[in-house]
Amino acid sequence: MSRQNILSGSPWEDKMGYCRAVRIGNIIEVAGTVAIVDGEKVKADDAFAQTNNIIERIEKVLQEAGAALSDVVRTRIFTTDISLFDEIARAHGTYFRDIKPTTGIYEISKLVSPEYLVEIEFTAVAQ
Repeated sequence: MSRQNILSGSPWEDKMGYCRAVRIGNIIEVAGTVAIVDGEKVKADDAFAQTNNIIERIEKVLQEAGAALSDVVRTRIFTTDISLFDEIARAHGTYFRDIKPTTGIYEISKLVSPEYLVEIEFTAVAQ
């Protein structure tokens, strides 16, 4: 099977030696993704906006890989504050209410920068 690496242009990709997503066959794995915190639309204290931003961006990555959000079978959500569950769940539910992938949400001590409240990994199976 051929391998398709999907790059996002992040400087971390070369620094760490990874890509945003890998497709082999019909399986697509998407790396842990944080929001683009711009201080206006996506703020460092807004878990809903961060979750929304992540999923919007990954929707484009999945399209580049020949898939869609409807192909997502699993999400893994990491947060630095589990008390933000309702806001994270509300954003996740906006996209996945009818798709219903398996998921888990985990509180962790830190992400790569204190402005990030949420990081999400995705697994999709292209139809």
